[in-house]
Amino acid sequence: MFTGIVEEMGKVVGVKPPVMTLQGKVTLEDAKLGDSIAVNGVCLTVTSLRGNRFTVDVSPETERRSNLGRLAKDSAVNLERPLAYGGRMGGHLVEGHVDGVGEIISAVPERESFVYTFRTPRALSRYVVEKGFVAVDGISLTVIAERPSQFSVAVIPFTHEHTTLGTYGPGDLVNLEVDILAKYVERLARAYTRQRAKPRRREGAT
Repeated sequence: MFTGIVEEMGKVVGVKPPVMTLQGKVTLEDAKLGDSIAVNGVCLTVTSLRGNRFTVDVSPETERRSNLGRLAKDSAVNLERPLAYGGRMGGHLVEGHVDGVGEIISAVPERESFVYTFRTPRALSRYVVEKGFVAVDGISLTVIAERPSQFSVAVIPFTHEHTTLGTYGPGDLVNLEVDILAKYVERLARAYTRQRAKPRRREGAT
């Protein structure tokens, strides 16, 4: 489990599918084999460590669901270690299980900040609500506006400078993870609705 508070920007130093080699510093301070690290919001397992580099395996499912398959050598990536029990919850609960890929429509300056607008798969739109959370490339962001297949977020200067968002522009693809609680509520509501819709048997009926 992660919080969507990016600890550092690392970079890709090698891609030889299914293995990806990345470079980091802060996220490797206490890392060991088998640990999880979020790479652009995708929870991946450390398979080797050497100095300031580590490797991960990227499965076909991960490539289908995320932008990791489009990364090349020297691509910048957001890195975050898992949330420690008892640690501060700075963003929101992020699983690192990306739901799909969105596209940047625009990045408009607003005083010192920026308003980013994303196009999102229609299947994910129903989980995006104003003032709710969305993880974008692993960054916990608050939705400031939404409409069918689009939503906008405000990005402060620090986030713009210290994450991959500052390197992106219109047309670039980002990983999206919606709030898991919304999906659980939807599933429970569907089950309840189906149960209510079933015809009741009258007592004594045979």
